[in-house]
Amino acid sequence: MSSVSRRLDRIRVTFDEPTLVANAGLVLIATLVARLGIEQLVDARVRLGGRVGGALPGRKVLTLVHAICAGASHIDHANVLRAGGTSAVLGHRVMAPSTLGTFLRSFTFGHVRQLEAVMAEVLRRAWAMGAGPGSDRLVVDVDSTICEVAGKKKHGASFGYTKVRGYHPLVAAVLRARSSIGLPVTTADGSTDANAALAAGIPAVALGCCQGEDMHAPTERIRADSIATGAAQLRAVLAELLEP
Repeated sequence: MSSVSRRLDRIRVTFDEPTLVANAGLVLIATLVARLGIEQLVDARVRLGGRVGGALPGRKVLTLVHAICAGASHIDHANVLRAGGTSAVLGHRVMAPSTLGTFLRSFTFGHVRQLEAVMAEVLRRAWAMGAGPGSDRLVVDVDSTICEVAGKKKHGASFGYTKVRGYHPLVAAVLRARSSIGLPVTTADGSTDANAALAAGIPAVALGCCQGEDMHAPTERIRADSIATGAAQLRAVLAELLEP
């Protein structure tokens, strides 16, 4: 065994061979992406027209997806797709990290819902291509997304089963809607008509559309003058969830 050189600081490691692919497994993923037509589907379904960074969303989504598949944990890691000949096997133009950041900041909750529609269509296409379980049983584990927040003033943020301070996007949308029409944005625990959905693992919230007295008693009644405010809340929540 030869002795270790004492001049290792003079060695420069480079990856400049244009015909090499840093992550060969991306070839298989890129092939599947092409056959499913994901780039064209995203371009057709995710409508970011007029928003900064919103042009050609398909290639930006695929850059993020391929970077994650290659082990990326933040946007700057997307540069791994530019190493050697990696970009040549992906089937789309690799976007710069700064472009990806601008693209992600252009999203609203409505645009996230558009991406969810893309995912549903991709799943349908994959099923049609034979990716489904066939006659075997399929079990889907439904779990809610908890978005961690850094501050204590985020409306609706609290500690849940993940042990981190965060909120569910659905709760955030409801609180934004209430704030937009001047209703309080405080939250509290209580009995809810969403119990059945929550027990099944389905994210849900219950909206009170009126005020009243003597709840759950024979003399229970509602105040007619509160219905207009409740209807305004419902319209605001729907507008928040369906925002393009």
